[in-house]
Amino acid sequence: MVSVEGAIAARPDIAIFSAGASASKTYAPRFAENGTFVIDNSSAWRMEPNVPLVVPEINADTITPETRIIANPNCSTIQMVMALAPIHKAFGIKRLVISTYQSVSGSGIKGINQLNCEENGQTHGSAPTNAYPHQIYRNILPHGGDFCDNGYTTEEEKLVNETRKILRDNKIAITATVCRVPVTGGHSESVNVETERPFELDEVRRLLEAMPGVVVQDDPAANLYPMPINAYEKDEVFVGRIRRDFSVANGMNLWIVSDNLRKGAATNAVQIAKYLINSKFGMLNSE
Repeated sequence: MVSVEGAIAARPDIAIFSAGASASKTYAPRFAENGTFVIDNSSAWRMEPNVPLVVPEINADTITPETRIIANPNCSTIQMVMALAPIHKAFGIKRLVISTYQSVSGSGIKGINQLNCEENGQTHGSAPTNAYPHQIYRNILPHGGDFCDNGYTTEEEKLVNETRKILRDNKIAITATVCRVPVTGGHSESVNVETERPFELDEVRRLLEAMPGVVVQDDPAANLYPMPINAYEKDEVFVGRIRRDFSVANGMNLWIVSDNLRKGAATNAVQIAKYLINSKFGMLNSE
């Protein structure tokens, strides 16, 4: 077993962090000082102005030869911006109203264990550790992260702040409600989009179909739409229920589903690493 100090001394080209914000704040700068590219999966660096927040299909160009710490966005943000980026580029996004239905795996092993225990008849509160303040089995909790003074939660604020940073547009008006649902893996999102410019739904579908990493599943007559049970252990982001919102000019609704542990975390981090390896500046330590 190599110690952290030993790993720092080894000067690896790339280090992928997934040990929480506290560990990242302590050790990421030390790896970076030794020339290592740090890809961090915690919330520690996401909103730092000089740290790129990267979804490679969208904004890999924010990584420069001087970059040493790269933030992996929140899982619910990644899948959403994969669908929104081509729409924003073509029509400009004015406003987003987001409702998420996030699986218990987003809370780690504690969330999975709580759901499993409750499914097996163990009442809430009797398990050694619980991820949630209430029963999750056969229930929905409108609660993701910690509540802030403004009534929103930290998970909801991530959707607001990270989306603006990745899409490079702080003018987008965004409101979000995060819910935890009794699903083991895969996050689902209902996203209402208001664009700056008029659009045709056929063009929206073409843009989504052309977006790398996005799969359109949108055939209501055949009951075809994205579901977490089908997205589980897949790397793609699935989009369906694409329809016009007739209550507002230039409005549309999207249903977006992805495996939160794959594209929402591990897959995105590996894609960033591949981008570094394939880039002309990715392996400075090896030169």
